[in-house]
This record gives sequence, C-alpha cells and structure tokens, in this order.
Amino acid sequence: MKIPTEHIERIKSLGYTESEARFLYIVAVFSGYFTLGQFRVFTGSRYGKRASSFAQKLLKQGHASVRDYMRRGSIFHLFSRTIYGQIEKDNLRNRKKHSFDFMRTRLVLLDFILANQELAYFETEQEKVCFFCDQLGVSKDFLPAKVYEGSSRCQPTIRYFVDKFPLFLASPLSGAPPVVTLSYVDSGFEAPSHFVSHLAAYQGLFRQLNCFRFLYIAAKQAYFEKAEERFRSLVKRPLESDVSSEILRYFEIRRKWDNHEYVIPVTPDLEFLNEARRRFHGDKFESLYQTWHLGELNERDLRLEFSQLRPERAVFFHTFLVHPHGSPLAVASRHGDGCMKDTNHRWRHGSRHPEGDAKLLGA
Repeated sequence: MKIPTEHIERIKSLGYTESEARFLYIVAVFSGYFTLGQFRVFTGSRYGKRASSFAQKLLKQGHASVRDYMRRGSIFHLFSRTIYGQIEKDNLRNRKKHSFDFMRTRLVLLDFILANQELAYFETEQEKVCFFCDQLGVSKDFLPAKVYEGSSRCQPTIRYFVDKFPLFLASPLSGAPPVVTLSYVDSGFEAPSHFVSHLAAYQGLFRQLNCFRFLYIAAKQAYFEKAEERFRSLVKRPLESDVSSEILRYFEIRRKWDNHEYVIPVTPDLEFLNEARRRFHGDKFESLYQTWHLGELNERDLRLEFSQLRPERAVFFHTFLVHPHGSPLAVASRHGDGCMKDTNHRWRHGSRHPEGDAKLLGA
C-alpha cells in the first residue's frame, strides 16, 4: 500500500515514531481496533518496552481506549478524532464504538492487511465508487449500498461498500493481468447465512463485471470448503453458465417447492431458489414459468428464448488463511460477550502497566 508521507509526518508530530505512525495509519483506515500482538508483528518486536511505550502514549494522550477480556488479552480502539484528522479521514466510522462481532471481524481483517501490505487497496468508499463508476462504467445502482435514515429534516443517506472489506487489484493466476478482487472476512463466529447475504448484496455488481476475483478470508481453514460451495452455487455457475440453464433450474426447483415435494429442505436448492427469485422476477419470467409449468413450453423453446444471453465471464474464487495473533476474541462465547470489563480507560488507569502481564496483553 502507498501511505502518503505527509500523513505519516502529521501522526509523528503527535509524538509517535515512524513505525508507530505507519501502524496507526493502517489501523485507522482498515480496522479501528488492534492488539499489541499485531503491533509486535508489524514492528518485528517482542514483549518489552517498545510495545509498552506505544500503549502508554496512546492512553496518555487519549487517542485510544482499551478493553480487557477475561484476562486473556486486551483490545485497543483507536477512536481519537485527532489521529483520524491527521490523515484527513476523521469521518470514518472506525472511530465509533462497535459490537463484539464487529471487533472480531476487524481484527481478522487487520491480520490480513498486515500480511499483505504490498497490495494497493482502495481504502475509502469514494475510491471504490470512483473505480467502478468512472473507470469501469458501472452505474451506482449496481453497487452494494445501504440506506441510512436521517432526521425528519434530513434526506436519507446512501452509503456504498459499508462492509469495508478489502478491495484491490490482483492477478488471479500466475502471469495473468490483475483483476478487481473483492473479499469477505469471516471471523469464525458468523452464521453461514451472513456470507450468503453478503453475496446477495453484491450480485448486482458481480453481473456488471466480465472478470473478477473473490477472496474468502478466514482464521480457520475448515470454513473454506463450504464457502466455496456456496460461492460456486450462487455466483460462479450462474455467471459463467448459459442463462437458459439457470432459468430452467429455477423453474424446476420452484415447481418442486410449489408442489411441496421437499420433505426435508435441501439447502443448496433453497439458496438458489431465493437468489433466482431476485434475478428472474417480473411479468415475462412469471408468464414463462406458468406456460412451462402447464407443459405448453418445452426445454428447447425455453433455451431458444434466452440463447443470446450467454455471458462470457471469468470468475475466480480463492481463500486466504490468516493467523490470529492471540486475539482474545477468538475464545468468546457464541452466546454473548462473556465477562468482559470495558475499561475504556485513559491515563487515569495508568497504575496498571500496559504490558505488566504478558498474558493479559498477549493479544
């Protein structure tokens, strides 16, 4: 990544070293949360004075807060408008407090960024929108978006790429030119439906791209096989195959569903059915379905109807296994946050040395 020199110098003016300033820039842009374990990986340091001094400066100046989790580790939250203002990103939502699930995901995301610093990321919403709309000619209507309702006097605000997962250009194969790479970060605690919902939110954009790569980022390799199956079923096969085959499959599954033939629900079929309902809706498809269902439209005629809609696309799916650096959130209960003490302390809690307990701050 290319970090503007002037931004590093501005952070350094607050009393941080060169490496500390670079680390804070990365945290501010991509995560908002970090552990001292991640700082040590970034700087190549070990337990000792370096990380301790860094933590003390952050807390003393009120640039970050720290949350202790069951004496397994601590999570730092970089929230100060002063830091974000120095890099002209004081409106980033990373400054705000977030849920436990958000923190888990952001720590895994940060591990990925630290392991892949050579990539040129699209860092902000504006950069991503400009890339797709101005360079690729994609309409904003096809971008993943979320509407935020304002006050009674304010108009709703539309925000794009609110998940803030890594987005960059990379080669899908050795020797091949780089293509746009979109991603999903699995912290290990989300339900499979979250990934399906994420893919659904991006379907409009996927269909506008002739070639793209999707990267599934997770802390456990066990998630990769199911993720690839879902991606192939919901994205890769529909985009790379003859559209008429997808419509025919949709009609067949829909007929079975309408006839109550599913004694035990088949998850891949139902996931495909839900996505197909969104893709193939409208009077034309409804009329074709009813005609086909009555036996008045055979497979050959149906395929001829859509014979000109065969896309020429190349869709790549890859995975990336991150190695969490002792994140205390990795052991959190699925039934709640457990016994977590949110110290949110500034320097007034300085009696506890930020690295006095190696296990406590081992994250």
